[in-house]
Amino acid sequence: MRRRKSMNTVCIRRYGPALLFGVALLLSIVSPGWAEIPGVNGPILNCTAKADYITLGDGLTLQIWGFAPGNGRAQYPGPTVFVNQGETVIVNLTNDLAEPVSMIFPGQANVVATEVTPPTAAGLVTLEALPGGTVSYTFEVTEPGTYCYQSGTNMDKQIPMGLFGALIVRPSVAPFNDGKHAYNHEDSAFDREFLFLLSEMDIVHQEMVEFGEPIDTTTFFPVYWFINGRNAPDTMYPAGVPWLPTQPYNCMPMIMPGEKMLMRVIGIGRDLHPFHYHGNHARIIAKDGRLLSSVPGAGADLSHDLFTIQSTPGNTFDAIFQWTGRGLGWDIYGTGPGYEHDCMDMDGDGYDDMTYEYCADHGKSFPVILPAQLELTFGGMWSGSPFLGDSGSLPPGQGGLNPMAAFTFMWHSHTEKEMVNNDIFPGGMMTMMMVMPHGSMAME
Repeated sequence: MRRRKSMNTVCIRRYGPALLFGVALLLSIVSPGWAEIPGVNGPILNCTAKADYITLGDGLTLQIWGFAPGNGRAQYPGPTVFVNQGETVIVNLTNDLAEPVSMIFPGQANVVATEVTPPTAAGLVTLEALPGGTVSYTFEVTEPGTYCYQSGTNMDKQIPMGLFGALIVRPSVAPFNDGKHAYNHEDSAFDREFLFLLSEMDIVHQEMVEFGEPIDTTTFFPVYWFINGRNAPDTMYPAGVPWLPTQPYNCMPMIMPGEKMLMRVIGIGRDLHPFHYHGNHARIIAKDGRLLSSVPGAGADLSHDLFTIQSTPGNTFDAIFQWTGRGLGWDIYGTGPGYEHDCMDMDGDGYDDMTYEYCADHGKSFPVILPAQLELTFGGMWSGSPFLGDSGSLPPGQGGLNPMAAFTFMWHSHTEKEMVNNDIFPGGMMTMMMVMPHGSMAME
C-alpha cells in the first residue's frame, strides 16, 4: 500500500512550526470572522460526491470521499450548511464516485427525494444517485439546532470515508433570530460559537477502498482522530489555509472573560468520543436539536453542567461554556508595581464592567513564588507571566506562540489514545482554547 507524505506539510514542520503557529494565531485574532463557524448558506446546496486527498497531522496523505460544494474539490468534512428555521431546504447531490451514493438528514422529517438526472435507484434508506446521476432532497427545517447529514448508502463504508457534514438551523422567532441565540429562548444566548465535529479514520480501510479492494468493516480500527476534519496540531491553523485545501475547517476556540461560548458538538463515525474541556464545566442546554426542557416554553430548565461530553455516533449536543476566573483566589490581571488597575462593578454582578475581572479577587497576590528561569522548561504557550494579557521575559528562542498572553487550556478526547496521530503524541482529537484579554480583539 502506498502512503504519501505531503512535501508542503513536511517543509512546514521542519522549518517553521513555531513561526507558522504564531502567524496563524495572529491571523485568527485579526480575522473579521474569527468567532464565526465557517460554512455555506442555504437553503439551496449543490454538492458532488467525489474522491480527493487530505493531509493528516503527521504529514501522511490519504484518499477520502467527500461532499464537494458545487463541482469543487471534495471536503473532509463536507460543507457546514447554515439554514433558517422554516425554510425549505433543497440539496442536489451529483455522484462522481464509482458506486451508488445518497444523503440522509437525521432529525429532519418528511424528506422527499426525486431524480434530477439519471441514473438513480431506490436504496434501502432513500433514493440513491448512481455514478453520474443526480438526486434532489427537499425538506422543511421546522426546529432550530445542531444537526448532521451523511451518506445513506453503505454507511459502514461511506461515512468513515468522509461522506458527512454539519447542518446548523438558526432560530427564526424574534428576538432570538439575531445570530446570537441557538434556539428560540434566552437560555441559548451566546457571544461566540464554535463547531466540534468529531470523527475517526482507519488508514487500512481508506487505502483498501482507494485501490478497489474488498473490505471487512467489522475490523475497523482507527488510528487517526479528527476535530472538524483535522488532527492536532493542524486543528489550530486558521480556517482555509492553502496547504490544507480539502480540510478548510479549523477548531481553535477563543473567548474573552465572561463571554458565553456556544459549543456545537457532533459525533460522527462509529466510536464514542469523550470530549473534555479544561478551564470550566459547560452547561448542556440541548441534545439532538432539542432544548432540554421539561415543558414547551420552559427553556433549558433541564440543563446540567458537565466537564466531559460523551459524544456518541449520530448525537449532537449544544453547550454553553464560560470562563471568568471566579474562585481562583488571585487577581488575574496582576498585583504590585506595574499592575495597578481598578475593578469597577457598577451593575452589581460581581465583575468589572469592562474586563470581567472577578472583583472579590481583586488585588489578591499570586499564591506561589515562581521558580527561577534556570529551573523551568518553557512551553510554547507560556508568555513569561502568569497574568492575563501580560508578557514577561523569556530566554532566547522560547515561547512565541501566545502573542496576546492569553490563558491557554487544552481541549481533547478523554480517551487518551485518541490524542495521537498513528500512535505519535501529541496529535489527534486535540486543540487549545484560549481566553484572550479584553481589548485584544473586536466583538462581532
